[in-house]
Amino acid sequence: MLAFPQVRKEPQVAFDRLELTKILDIYGRMVAAGKWRDYAMTFEKDAASFAAFRRTAERPTARIEKRPALRGKQGMWALYGEAGQVLKRGHELAGVLSPLERRLLKLVED
Repeated sequence: MLAFPQVRKEPQVAFDRLELTKILDIYGRMVAAGKWRDYAMTFEKDAASFAAFRRTAERPTARIEKRPALRGKQGMWALYGEAGQVLKRGHELAGVLSPLERRLLKLVED
């Protein structure tokens, strides 16, 4: 009898260190701008997602999803809006994060 029985877990999709660094970088800048306050991450067998919230009890303001099964089709990265609509899809994370980057731009008068 084994002291710790071996339980077979299904493989799950996760963010690698570089991907998570890019996502948390934009999250930190949005927090500093006062647009986001909380986040949640979900790791499942077919997708991983990062959701950012304005307030904890709300729907996510933005959700970034990694779905490797779509790598050869429309791209494994997707950005969803507050109502669940797809804002951007792509093969590269930086391109999918670009609509969030635009929200941080401010016009400065001379």
